[in-house]
Amino acid sequence: MFKLLHKCGCSCGIRRPLRPGQYSTISEVALQPGRGTVSHPSKAAERVVGRWLLVCSGTVAGAVILGGVTRLTESGLSMVDWHLIKGMKPPTSQEEWEAEFQKYQQFPEFKILNHDMTLAEFKFIWYMEYSHRMWGRLVGLAYILPAVYFWRKGWLTHGLKGRVLALCGLVCFQGLLGWYMVKSGLEEKPDSHDIPRVSQYRLAAHLGSALVLYCASLWTSLSLLLPQHKLPETRQLLRLRRFARGTAGLVFLTALSGAFVAGLDAGLVYNSFPKMGESWIPEDLFTFSPLLRNVFENPTTVQFDHRILGITSVAAITALYFLSRRIPLPRRTKIAAVTLLALAYTQVGLGISTLLMYVPTPVAATHQSGSLAVLSVALWLMNELRRVPK
Repeated sequence: MFKLLHKCGCSCGIRRPLRPGQYSTISEVALQPGRGTVSHPSKAAERVVGRWLLVCSGTVAGAVILGGVTRLTESGLSMVDWHLIKGMKPPTSQEEWEAEFQKYQQFPEFKILNHDMTLAEFKFIWYMEYSHRMWGRLVGLAYILPAVYFWRKGWLTHGLKGRVLALCGLVCFQGLLGWYMVKSGLEEKPDSHDIPRVSQYRLAAHLGSALVLYCASLWTSLSLLLPQHKLPETRQLLRLRRFARGTAGLVFLTALSGAFVAGLDAGLVYNSFPKMGESWIPEDLFTFSPLLRNVFENPTTVQFDHRILGITSVAAITALYFLSRRIPLPRRTKIAAVTLLALAYTQVGLGISTLLMYVPTPVAATHQSGSLAVLSVALWLMNELRRVPK
């Protein structure tokens, strides 16, 4: 084996073997842990972290889609308590299932809506909610365990450490917010005979925080995995970049408004398009007082707003596409722009179909998934257009 040598420091010029703990250059010291010198993760480490966050964003997308199906099948209130560890074990015997069913029978959804439900039917909705909760735990593990590993390996830059901490904190907050949402549908309302449902405000908060988690994870992963384009900072590019940001924000708002549509079952109010019933603007658009309540609590207004936001989003994406064609852009950026346009019109078609067919679960679930797809590609296009740091 070769021995490491260093100059002895005198005029003889003889190179002597290194003693244990002795380093020949400052760069070698920087590579040693605990020496107080900051070292940056390698490109290979950055790509591993980027792939990890891409997988994490995929698990969040899965949770959002599964949560939408849980809502569409009216399964979200089947589990009436929440335990982080104990809740991971499903009932296995007939006695345990009977006990679980009896707990469900004490709450408003069974008394008002499902009073003739059989045990077999209860098992279906229970397993739907159970799968959503277990997937949520999987999302938490997918974030937290690798984050600890990468942190200890020194693969996270100073900026990434803060972002990863925020993402892990948001995952934990998301779980608590989910149970806070479910509790709103389990509360007794003695003077009300309405169909029990969770608060649309809490549902929107739950979905909104999931979308923030998804967008932050996806943006960070794309920034680590995709090499930046060195685009000339022209006035046209600056305008396109600002327009892309505004369009992505509009897509996010449209997806979030879908939570109010789902929470109020507003998709079942006017099942016609392009008109709402016999008119363009329905008469019961502003029946609640004060006026602002209609935006969040009137099913007619909520559906009307979702329609307007959806149409505006498609118009903005179309304009963004034609703006992008006027600028010489890299091939990958052009692919992102045309993909966004195609997905936007597909999403509109799914939304109209969901409405006209009275919200069938497969079509509605595909429509909800489509909103994530449009948001993802809008973020991809934004990432393609981001400014190269000096």
